[in-house]
Amino acid sequence: MRRVLAQARKELVQIVRDRMALILALVLPAFLLLLMSTAISLTVDEMPMVVQNLDGSSASIRLLDAFRASLTFKIVPWSVDANPERALSSGVARAALIVPAHFGRDMTRGGPAAVQLLVDASDANTAQQVSGYAQQVVNSYNIGLAAPGRSAPVTAAIRLWFNPGRDSKKFYGPGIFVLALTLFPTLLAALAVSKEGEEKTILQVYVSNISAHEYLLGKIVAIMVVFACEAVILMALLLTYFGLNLAGDPTPFVVASILYAFCVASFGVMVGASIPNQLGAVAVVALGGFLLVFILSGLLFPIENIPPALRWMSNFVWGRYYIEVVRDALLQGGGWPAVWYKVGIIGLIGSVFYSAAWWNMRAMQLRD
Repeated sequence: MRRVLAQARKELVQIVRDRMALILALVLPAFLLLLMSTAISLTVDEMPMVVQNLDGSSASIRLLDAFRASLTFKIVPWSVDANPERALSSGVARAALIVPAHFGRDMTRGGPAAVQLLVDASDANTAQQVSGYAQQVVNSYNIGLAAPGRSAPVTAAIRLWFNPGRDSKKFYGPGIFVLALTLFPTLLAALAVSKEGEEKTILQVYVSNISAHEYLLGKIVAIMVVFACEAVILMALLLTYFGLNLAGDPTPFVVASILYAFCVASFGVMVGASIPNQLGAVAVVALGGFLLVFILSGLLFPIENIPPALRWMSNFVWGRYYIEVVRDALLQGGGWPAVWYKVGIIGLIGSVFYSAAWWNMRAMQLRD
């Protein structure tokens, strides 16, 4: 353990002495968070929805069929006795349609019949679009039923959950937070290891008595410290400038952050150990630490909107799971029941990266 800490201390001293490395580690992530989260504003066109039909009449079934016919909504199975709010907090659905028990009776009497649509507004643009599409579905249903001179029989009361102000910064902020923590610590780790291979200073490590595990863990611990410093700075921005707050139990977020720090650091040292060339290492990090997370993690748009031919790749993008954990911690508050398996996947992917890095460095000391 002393050798691991000594190796970590050496890495941190080198980073502190290098002003460009400090800027890369602490200043650029904050700039990236402020710039991208305020500049990006995209829309989505599909959302999973659960239905709680407390009426069961033919009129309510026709209304549900109208929602099923819409390309905007995808109705997913949900028990009629279960609280629809749990579907939103657990991530099963992004919207919930509630049809009251007296819906069919009110329709028969010719009076107004109200239904309620709960919308997950943590994604502000999606919430706005879904609200409009839901109203269009209801209007279309009314046109098919209304007689001349009769008012619309159905009205929809829409409530926006988690982000009622539909602030785009509150949706994109957590995603850019994850992107910054994915890119910059990974880049530092990859450059630290690949530089030693490129300049052949790694030979000094090979002739020492430090093991591959101690060498790699020392690098990883140092990068995890940098990760923690970045996370504190970026979290302060999210809680102040972006107006976000921790929702529910924060322990899943804390545990996931520690595992994610290990994951991105392990990916960086794996790249550096595999590619003893700084330009090559930067190119791989740009692909894995930026492009994949930027496009396939759900940062910009829901995973469901990715074409099926590429959607399967998102299952292997480690940033996807951490984004979902961070959004749950800052917006939804589902806690462990909603994200426990995502935390586990982050740890599993980090273990795979570390094992691959060790496999490349395992011949540092040959057995006598």
